[in-house]
Order: sequence, then C-alpha cells, then structure tokens
Amino acid sequence: MSSSKKKEFPEGAFLKDSEGGQVVALPCVDIGANLVDDAFDKDVDEVLERARRAGLRALVVTGTSLKGSEMAIRFANEKSSESLRVYATCGVHPHDAKSVDEDTMSKIRELAKDPKCVAIGECGLDFDRNFSPQDTQKDVFEQQLLLAKELGKPVFMHCRDASASLREIMEKADCSFKSDEGGMEGVVHCFTGTMEEAKAFLDLGLHIGITGWICDDREDRSVNLSRVVKEVPRGKLMVETDAPYLTPRSIRPNRVRPWRNEPCLLPHVMAKVAEARGETVEDLASHAFQTSVDFFGLEAQ
Repeated sequence: MSSSKKKEFPEGAFLKDSEGGQVVALPCVDIGANLVDDAFDKDVDEVLERARRAGLRALVVTGTSLKGSEMAIRFANEKSSESLRVYATCGVHPHDAKSVDEDTMSKIRELAKDPKCVAIGECGLDFDRNFSPQDTQKDVFEQQLLLAKELGKPVFMHCRDASASLREIMEKADCSFKSDEGGMEGVVHCFTGTMEEAKAFLDLGLHIGITGWICDDREDRSVNLSRVVKEVPRGKLMVETDAPYLTPRSIRPNRVRPWRNEPCLLPHVMAKVAEARGETVEDLASHAFQTSVDFFGLEAQ
C-alpha cells in the first residue's frame, strides 16, 4: 500500500566542514530552482529554512510555462523574506513551446511586469528530446527574446544540442548580449556543453550557469565541465541547483543522498566548481554571489 508520508531530509546531506562537522554556510544565490514542482508540495517551508541554514541569501524560482510562471510569481511574493529573498522567472520552456497560443505571450508579458520577475525564461531550444517541433521552439524562443528586449529583462536560457540555432535566432532578433554594445543580459542555465560551446557563448557576452552536473564523476559530466569552468571568467559564472533535479552525486555515502535536490545542497556544487578552478570555496561563493546580484538586480546582502 502506498504512503503519503513525508520523506525526511538527511542531516548528513549538508556540506560540512572537515573539523567540527558544522554545516558550511556560504552566502550564495541559487539562480535556478523549480520550487513550484510537485516534489515540494508537502514541505516547501522546510526546504526554504534548510536553504537559509546553508547560507543562501536569495533564490530564483523558474517559470517554465504560463501556469508555472503564474505559480512562480505567486510563490516569490508569498515566500520571500528579509533573510532569504525569493524571485522568479517568467517564460515558456522549449518542451512546452507547442502549447503556446496567441494569448500566451501577452499573458507572460503582464506577469513579467511584476517586480518579483527578474528574467524571461526558462526559454530556448532543446533539440535533444524534441518534445516540441524544432520550428515551433525557434519561433517561441524568438518571441521571448523580443519580449525580454522590450521589457529590459535578462534572458534565462535552456540549450541542448542547439547552440548554433540559438545563436542564429539571437542574430535574427537583433539581440546583443555584449556589454560594450549596451547589450542585454543572458545566461545559459544548466550548461553541460563542450569547451567550444562555452567559449562561443562567452564570446556572445552570455553568462554560464553551473549545476550539480559537475558533481557527477562520469567522463562526459564532471571531467568535461571541470575543464570548462576553469575558463569562465569572474563576472560570468553563476551557480544553481535546478532542484528537484540533478542532486549532487558527490554527496557520500549514498544513504545520506536525498531523494531530490534542494537549494540547501548548492554548497556542494560550489565546492566542486571551486576545486576545478583552483579557488577556495569562500572566494568562489563571493564572486558568484556578486555576479548573480548584479545580473538579476537582486536585493540580497
């Protein structure tokens, strides 16, 4: 018989120091967490409290559809506090591009005018799974680029096996992300690509978001991404959980690895990024935090 009993979060999952076993609290911003996902229905307030324990000062809740964006904005307005600022993005994920009708973008536009909306997205292209036709994905992405340009909002992007097409649509929409050209702000969220793709995005002026993918020691994940993050300059690098997905596999032993990812596990991501870059985790936390605050225009200290 199935049970609806709430699963307990293992204390051992927090990143802890090597001496006293204290929780490592690092001032940081989770730039992408799916906290309106059903996985958080039963205990979201506890999730936010654990995020505070881990040092988070702000987090951005991702909108991936019209309904999801409405939920994200409502969540940000209801759950934000002085100790943990909560913000949201508004947009349509490429998986849901096929659901966009003639009214969707006008409704996203109105939602995005809420002060809690700090970016347009999650938007972009996914030519890996192709849950929406590619031409539809391209059209919906272009509409959201133009909306971000109109509203002066950053763009929170998704890109899988589509980097060349992503660049083509940016050019078609006449969207520049280069600061010396007075361009827009944009981040490639949950970057998992190659060194060449990262350099191409950086050359366009885009930021790079890194998730727990870097904590997975498989060759095509941590090893590749560790090489990439060394080359991302300060001021262009941000960190995120993409919770409830991509739980850091560096959490050991397996019995203390939670059944889902949470913002409080962001320090594990930062520890791996710092190690790959040859920085202290405190230094990494400091510059990634400031980059996130500047990029999204957050009120976080």
